Formats: sequence, C-alpha cells, structure tokens
Amino acid sequence: MSSFLESLRATARENIQTIVLPEGDDPRTLEAAEKVLEQGFAKLIVVGNPVDIAASGRNLEGATIVDNTTSPDRQRYADLLFELRQHKGMTQEEALAKMDDALYFGTVMVKAGDANGMVAGACHSTSDVLRAALQVIKTKAGVKSASSFFVMDVPDCPYGQEGLFIFTDCGLVVQPSAESVAEIAVNAAQSWETLVGTTPNVAMLSHSSFGSAAANEDRDKMIQATALAKELAPDLAIDGEMQLDAAIVPEIAASKAPDSPVAGKANVLVFPDLDAGNIGYKLVQRLAKADAYGPITQGLAAPVNDLSRGCTADDIVGVVAITCAQALSQ
Repeated sequence: MSSFLESLRATARENIQTIVLPEGDDPRTLEAAEKVLEQGFAKLIVVGNPVDIAASGRNLEGATIVDNTTSPDRQRYADLLFELRQHKGMTQEEALAKMDDALYFGTVMVKAGDANGMVAGACHSTSDVLRAALQVIKTKAGVKSASSFFVMDVPDCPYGQEGLFIFTDCGLVVQPSAESVAEIAVNAAQSWETLVGTTPNVAMLSHSSFGSAAANEDRDKMIQATALAKELAPDLAIDGEMQLDAAIVPEIAASKAPDSPVAGKANVLVFPDLDAGNIGYKLVQRLAKADAYGPITQGLAAPVNDLSRGCTADDIVGVVAITCAQALSQ
C-alpha cells in the first residue's frame, strides 16, 4: 500500500470513524472488511444477511453485521427518510419500503449519525449510489453541487508532490459551466488539504496557456472559471488557464508562464469537462502505472464514496481510508 494511504491509515487509527459497507453480499466487500479490521483503522457496519456473511469464511470479528430487512432500526430510519423526502411526494409506506434497499438504508444510517460515512458501488451503479447520497445526505452548506476527484499516485514521478496529484472532475459532472468548474476547483483544493495536508497548487487546465490559443468558448470558459475561483477563494494558489505541461513541468512553466505562482508545481489539476478528466486519469493510470483512488465524492454533507464495479478488495480498503479522512474533516 502506498505511503499516501499509510499516512491516512495512521491518522484514522488515532481518530476511529465508523464506516458502513452496504454491500455485504459482495465477496470483495467482505474481503476488504476483513483487511480493514486487521489493519485497525476503522469501525465497520456491514449490511447484509448475517447467515450468508458468516458462511463466507471471512473473519469479521469486531464488525457490526446488520440485516436491513429485519433491523429494529428500519422504522426509525424510514421515519427520517420520510421527513427528508415528503416534500417530494414520498409517503411513509414508500419510505419504509426503501429500507429494503441497502444503499438507502446505509445513507440514512449516516444521516442519523449512526455511521460517519459510507462506501459502496462494488455491485451498484454510480447513479444508484449518488442518487441515494444526494437525496439523503445532500450537499454541505454553501456547495451548489457535488463533484468528484481521483487521487493519482504516479510512481517515479518528479511532478506534483512526488507524483501525487488530485485530478478533478473525472467521474460526475459532465459539462460543467464556468461557475461549476470554479466550485470544483475550490472543493478539490480543500480535498487536497484534507487528505494530503500540504499546500494545494491548483491548475485550471486547457488547450491554451494564458491566451496562447485563439479565442474560443472552451478556452474562455476556463479563463472565466479561473477568475471566479480566485474570487471564491482568494487565499488559495489557483491559476490558469494553462496547458498540462505548463502546469507541472518547471522548465515549460518558465517559458510559458514565468509569472504564475502555480505553473510548474501544480498538484491539483482541474479539467474543463468530464471527457477530458476521465480520459486523462485513465491515461495516467494505464500508461504510467499509477494508482488511481476514486472517484471520491466531494461537496456532500457527509462522505459517501462510490466504487468502480471492477474494483478489487484493496481498492475498497483504500477508499475506506479516504472516507475516514473526509469524515474527520466534517
């Protein structure tokens, strides 16, 4: 496991958080739960059938196993969900029926304060996980919309923070406006501070560096987003628009952006849209053999993180560690 995750786990052990894993019917989830318990950095609530979980052969001693279909908390959680969603037309009967859905059961558990965060998505779609999170947890005060990021840990890389970066948004907001890109940038800087603990240097990426390309809507969006981000967070180091090489390579930065406080040392890379971000993180993951942790959700009132359905047990362990760090910062 990377030094980045080792640092998160060490911090988490000193401030134990409770994370709910609502996919107790998934073998990878149970394997990950066993590893988290062995490593001792979180308390776990695993949602699923206790008989089936026991039959898995995994040692989950210390975890709380909850069957959402028979739990004595079903009615209490249904009442809370009804309170949250009645303005959207949800009835009490519908709220109780939703407790059969482990994702809603888990998010209401977090909302009720019985867990500090949730990790899911090994066997559910991103839309299912985030729908439950947004309907129940909702965004934190002052945040208009949730977004996502990947922590990229690139081996033998001199750029960023010894190869460590945040890439955003790579998994959620498809075509963000300039206003949305600005908010994503500020939230990503805060995510860097939460997870890494050092100064974020935020680059607003484009095919243009400080007006080097002819005027066009894409370039102009990132110019506007940069200005808005600086207004939102004047104390943060945010600059752009700039090309990727100018953002991370000091020699290129000296030529293309000699006066920029960010160019050549960016560790938070803000992409103009989901296409660019998703392609970018997968290129780095595959060609540079980088570890990619995410997509991690930012902007929610409590951490709920989605997994790739192709994730491994170790991927889940990593996201649990990140979720603990996010919970500590709430």
